[in-house]
Amino acid sequence: METSAEVLKDNRVKVAVTVDEATVVARFKKQYKQVAGQYNFPGFRRGKAPRAVIDNALGKEAVAAQVTDDLVNETCGRAMDDNGLFPVAKPEFDGEVALAVDGASFSYSFEVAVKPSFELKSYDALSFAMPAEGASDEEVDAEVAALQEHYYDIVDAAANTKIKEDNYADLAIKATDDEGNDIESISTESRQYGLGSGLFPKSFDDELLGLKKGDSKQFTIDVPAEPTVMTSALVGKTEKIAFDVTVIVVKKKKAVEMTDEWVKETFGLEGVDDLRTNISESIAAQKAAVLPRLKENRALMALAERLEGDAPENMVEAAEAQLVQDFFQQLQMQGLTFDAYLASQNLTSQQFRDDLKKQAADTVKQDLALDAWAAHAGLEVTDEDISAEFANSGAEDPAAVEKSWREAGQIHMVRQGVLRQKALDNALESAVITEEVAEDKPAKKAPAKKSSKKKDAEQASDAE
Repeated sequence: METSAEVLKDNRVKVAVTVDEATVVARFKKQYKQVAGQYNFPGFRRGKAPRAVIDNALGKEAVAAQVTDDLVNETCGRAMDDNGLFPVAKPEFDGEVALAVDGASFSYSFEVAVKPSFELKSYDALSFAMPAEGASDEEVDAEVAALQEHYYDIVDAAANTKIKEDNYADLAIKATDDEGNDIESISTESRQYGLGSGLFPKSFDDELLGLKKGDSKQFTIDVPAEPTVMTSALVGKTEKIAFDVTVIVVKKKKAVEMTDEWVKETFGLEGVDDLRTNISESIAAQKAAVLPRLKENRALMALAERLEGDAPENMVEAAEAQLVQDFFQQLQMQGLTFDAYLASQNLTSQQFRDDLKKQAADTVKQDLALDAWAAHAGLEVTDEDISAEFANSGAEDPAAVEKSWREAGQIHMVRQGVLRQKALDNALESAVITEEVAEDKPAKKAPAKKSSKKKDAEQASDAE
């Protein structure tokens, strides 16, 4: 097969393809044999019908049309690969392609829109900041503080303490339904209750605000449409719940004292120093896993900011379509519906589409910036690079997979991916990376187990 490419205007290329005579002859022979074995022709055993009989039965141009389609489909992609083109749209053929003729070479041509070339405003070394590796004393201190906040005891507050949001209190509760009957599942002489826990609706919590030890209050609330733990059994049985509540004592959370003894009992470690070492190693391991990708992302953002011009709309639309396909495949694997996902992320469908479009535009700009950097740096991808990519793919037979990709004319996709990775690696080699100055932020709660006293209190509350 011989090919040539002529660069046209507006990022279009005209590709000419000529398939040699021997290949065309072999293709006709294969097609006639396939047809003869596929159909029954009167007077001939299956597979033995001569060409003239086949042409007479199916039409003189039927086999030629099939051979033409096969040759075009098999060589079109390879022709673009051979000329190092990366198409961004389907090929457009120059009118109707002439049918292949048995015993002669076969030629055709097409035009295709290819990936445009962009320039960067600067090819100087990139410069950006990164979090420091390892764990600083400040980061360890913040995690320790978060643990102290998460592991707490519930103790009695001063007698004049008023109930606030997120407070706890021991309550004596008498609850009755619409007919004045006692609701035994709610009424109790003493229940430890945490505001905001969700056991009762918010309307119940609001009535408690401002009460202190010894105060009593009578009030009525509606049974909520979305029942809570304590009201779920009442749906359909009563519309309102009348309460007579007395505050036995207001309680508050008290952070635990971080002692060697407490650390041993709670975490099974040797003491505070051992805990700090454990936290430090955990932070360092998390950073080691995250920082390489973060470094690449920041380099990509820095490159994209230098791109001259806007990302072509057709490329953004293609990237968006791919993101949508990948997203819904992931949702299907997780067994989630789109509505459930939107609810979990507190998003509207329009916000989701807007976010996806922005992500697609950012991705295209980053890719085009990498292409520009690669061209400026004179980077190239060899056949050995491509074979190595397949070898590292984890495929059972990398050579066979590579061969199928080449025959399908899809090597340009692999070549582009390898080239962009080379460009990113090259940009990172010369990048000036400074240490990021940490912002003062409140410590986040660590995802650790509840203290035994808190858990016991909640379990007792649920059981009553």
